[in-house]
Amino acid sequence: MEDLILTGPVVDSAMEVLDQKFRTHKLWEIEDKAAFLRDHKATRLMASFGTLQVDTDLMDALPALEMISVFGVGVDMVDLDAAKARGIRVTNTPDVLNDAVAEMTLALMLATCRQIVHADAFVRAGKWSDAPYPLTGELTGAKVGILGLGRIGKEIALRCQAFKMQVVYSGRREQPFQPYQYYSDLVEMARDVDWLIGVVPGDTGTQGLVSREVLEALGPQGSFVNVGRGSLVDEGAMLDLLKNGGLGAAGLDVFFNEPEISPEFFELSNVVLIPHQASATHKTRWAMGDLFVRNLLAYCSGTPLISPVI
Repeated sequence: MEDLILTGPVVDSAMEVLDQKFRTHKLWEIEDKAAFLRDHKATRLMASFGTLQVDTDLMDALPALEMISVFGVGVDMVDLDAAKARGIRVTNTPDVLNDAVAEMTLALMLATCRQIVHADAFVRAGKWSDAPYPLTGELTGAKVGILGLGRIGKEIALRCQAFKMQVVYSGRREQPFQPYQYYSDLVEMARDVDWLIGVVPGDTGTQGLVSREVLEALGPQGSFVNVGRGSLVDEGAMLDLLKNGGLGAAGLDVFFNEPEISPEFFELSNVVLIPHQASATHKTRWAMGDLFVRNLLAYCSGTPLISPVI
């Protein structure tokens, strides 16, 4: 039975299989990680999830490492350049979470626009008998700009169209045969839309992409929804603009320093906050776990990887 090092906890369904197929080691629970890594430097396999970075130091401590299976579609916790330089294969779990993330995106938009969280608190506080709840906005007829028209972005676009919204997008390049207007300039797109949705992965090319300039262009009537990565947005600028009225509202699933997020968010009435839950459904996490395990088993059996990143 082969050793497998896990950097964070995964769903029970996946863990049960891993415990049957491998000698599993939960690195996040080990107090003396340096000593453990010295004793297990011949380990070939790693499973990545959570906040522990698989960086050059960790790879150097495991010189025999050959394969990293990432539980999730985002691979920003793995230094891909370092992995590639060492010939380490990396896989992730794309597609199986598209619907859940797109669904949560629309949920955040509805909760933000229709003020569902505040309206619920209004009813629970017994205020309805004193006065009706104030009028809110709605999605119908609004223009939404999607930053990152990948697999998930396309699912979000379809759902926005079902809500009778006009869809445009921005990204690294224009995609052929898409029925949506493309913006090469993110500031220009932000200026033209009512909603900006961030759904790009977190890497050095996207860090701070939603800058103060972009958020100011979105403006006091605009709303920002982030289901990509917290590093995508200049969080300090976003907080400042949400407080001073320069940005209308935000619905956030991800944060720069999660789970230790800025307490300034808690004082704002124009944000909806959820704890990185976009893919966190029983169905989707099972499917993620299944693909995550199958990638590991494929590597061990010498068959082609199912969803390789590198």
